[in-house]
Amino acid sequence: MRRRAAQPPLFATPASGAEAGTAPAADINRDVRPALEAANLWLGLADINRGQQSWDQAAPVFQRAISAEDWAANLQAARGPLGKVKSRKTLDAVFTRTLPGQPDGEYVVIQYGTVFEHKAEAHEMVTMVFGPDGRWRVAGYLVR
Repeated sequence: MRRRAAQPPLFATPASGAEAGTAPAADINRDVRPALEAANLWLGLADINRGQQSWDQAAPVFQRAISAEDWAANLQAARGPLGKVKSRKTLDAVFTRTLPGQPDGEYVVIQYGTVFEHKAEAHEMVTMVFGPDGRWRVAGYLVR
């Protein structure tokens, strides 16, 4: 898995094209596995079109950006035509303490290469945030 500069935060809709910073040197070796595990569990809900449950499990910043009903509709509209997930591979996971337009915190931006039933080459991005409850939660999701 290669490491590189973090992407802008992702929410229910694509983020602006603001330039991303790089992770501070002290954070380069941060263990991203807990964030990856949480992201994979959350993606499992998205994979079976559990819009309400995926919204319930998302970070407050995600929930403030979109209502549960709108999220469920957007998830179905974006993922439905793609069909079932055939395979998903983690391409990149980057820890950073800063993201454009967001308060400083602990973030992991994860990129996946995904093969869907009706789309052979797709890319998914999941932005995770470490919350005050001690859990990694999804702050944003994008598939293209």
